[in-house]
Amino acid sequence: MSTIWMNQLSWVDYEARVSQDQPPIFLPVGALEQHGPHLPLGTDGLLSAAVAADTATLVGGLVAPTLSYGYKSQPKCGGGQHFCGTTSVDAATLIGSVRDAVREFARHGVTKLVIVNGHYENQWFLIEGIDLGLRDLGRDAKLQVMRLEYWDFLTEDTLKSVFPDGFPGFALEHAAVIETSMMLHYHPSLVRTDLIPDEPPADFPPYDVYPTKKHWVPLSGVLSSARGSTAEKGKVMALELGQRMAAAVTEAFE
Repeated sequence: MSTIWMNQLSWVDYEARVSQDQPPIFLPVGALEQHGPHLPLGTDGLLSAAVAADTATLVGGLVAPTLSYGYKSQPKCGGGQHFCGTTSVDAATLIGSVRDAVREFARHGVTKLVIVNGHYENQWFLIEGIDLGLRDLGRDAKLQVMRLEYWDFLTEDTLKSVFPDGFPGFALEHAAVIETSMMLHYHPSLVRTDLIPDEPPADFPPYDVYPTKKHWVPLSGVLSSARGSTAEKGKVMALELGQRMAAAVTEAFE
């Protein structure tokens, strides 16, 4: 059976692919988090899986089911935990899930694992899960793990074309032009362009306060405007991401 999706294979076909081809296995990681009134709660997971699939197609890889619950949403990059629908896990839960995944893929005979992060707040806990999983396996383990945030593969030239009036930065891009344009490319039926808020960018102080001051965050949950998002911009970014990530995966596992 020819598919890049691990969960569409029988265990027999999966075992054959792993043992014969030693493909890189891509593990997308997202979150269930508000993305304004115009994007679905699962945006982070949908996009990490989509770019993982594009990359896997180019390098002969397989894509595992997405880890869809991420670390707690933070006001300055995700709006915060006070939005209905945002459903997050503690750090230890995410660390444990990744640690278990690392051990399990190694048990399958996988030698190349690529963790594709689509949720800003996950980064350090993915690193910890990878570190603990590899420690469990010991020094003789054959598994190598690569971790990446897909947005890091967008070039300056592409960002200039997507943001002719200036790039606000990745943290404020939550539910804004990058994610909205990519969702218009990959999942147009899930985007409500008529509901895109037209608000100025959020303006956060250089410190945090706990409990969170909810009034710092725009009521829509969008941290900078998604106006100007197009499917064509999403396609340009998707093509660049797939190609540059494929080159990085090939280089990392040489």
